[in-house]
Amino acid sequence: MRVPLIAGNWKMNGSLALVEQFGQAFGKAALSSSMDVAILPPLPYLAAAQTAFEKTPLRLGAQTVNPELSGAYTGEVSASMLAEFGVHYVLVGHSERRSLYHEDDSAVLARAQAVLSEGLTPILCVGETLAERDEERTETVVLNQVKTVFDTLDAQQRQHVVIAYEPVWAIGTGRTATPEQAQAVHAAIRDCLADYDEQMASTLRLLYGGSMKRENAAELLAQPDIDGGLIGGASLKVDDFLAICQSAG
Repeated sequence: MRVPLIAGNWKMNGSLALVEQFGQAFGKAALSSSMDVAILPPLPYLAAAQTAFEKTPLRLGAQTVNPELSGAYTGEVSASMLAEFGVHYVLVGHSERRSLYHEDDSAVLARAQAVLSEGLTPILCVGETLAERDEERTETVVLNQVKTVFDTLDAQQRQHVVIAYEPVWAIGTGRTATPEQAQAVHAAIRDCLADYDEQMASTLRLLYGGSMKRENAAELLAQPDIDGGLIGGASLKVDDFLAICQSAG
């Protein structure tokens, strides 16, 4: 049985006060033990979050990573550095990294490999733009993004990846894929994974990352191939994020 995962991506938002607020709230929250919950704050808050989340069910994640081990890469952070702060999950291939910072498929693969080499879990983000959806290229685009990474990883590495489907047209726009639309893409991803290994496909977690909110979380999470959510704006509000987590439990 796949354990649900709810991961909150704060993007370039948050504060020390918000870190403390989440630590206090989730220290008291009654959540199902059969689910995972993570917060991915901006990098400067990792140390504070590591302390604040210590006695809570919250796991720590990071929003990006440099694929190099070390070196003259001003402003960058390596996977080994993230590991020192207790980071468990790392986003790779988020649509904003692809579009704003021009990280192509080969860059996404390199980051996934770096994350796995440190025993961390990459959350591989895949998704299509509105133009690609209107051209009926959703599956082609999404599955090519999956294959670029999975074709290179070995069988053991593949088992440690989480995939987040984020329809780019539904991020921050107020638009959300219907549960049926989201499920159709998740099912296609799982079918694609079965070409590598049916057992792996049945156990690997697929998250929905397109404006999941407390109002629509339960219906989305009820879909058979949606195993959790990559939450953006709603992850900055304790009550909303907690409500989504409770929907998954």
